[in-house]
Amino acid sequence: MIEYASILLLAAMALAVGLIMLFANALFGPKRPNPVKAKPFECGKDPIALPGGRMPVHFYVVAMLFVVFDVELVFLFPWAVLVRELGWFGLIEMGFFLAIVVAGFLYAWKQGALDWS
Repeated sequence: MIEYASILLLAAMALAVGLIMLFANALFGPKRPNPVKAKPFECGKDPIALPGGRMPVHFYVVAMLFVVFDVELVFLFPWAVLVRELGWFGLIEMGFFLAIVVAGFLYAWKQGALDWS
């Protein structure tokens, strides 16, 4: 189990750095809030008007779908390297995985997530 000590040490250090960064603002940040400083500004000038209306979320949906299918590609690369060692079992397993991903893609397409109209 001593082989895993370095991994545990790295995880502890990563957690410590993350917590330090999270709480450093409370320790070293400004302590005197001011309503003038908290006002929104645009290039140093007061904003003309606040944005109104509904914000389209279509671009965010497409971005999330891109992330999902990009992660799917991350699983394909190691499989492609080991495809000969995995044999038929690996091929069938990847077939099931791709079937699930394609089903999700077809569902998103059917729901209209990819329509630009």
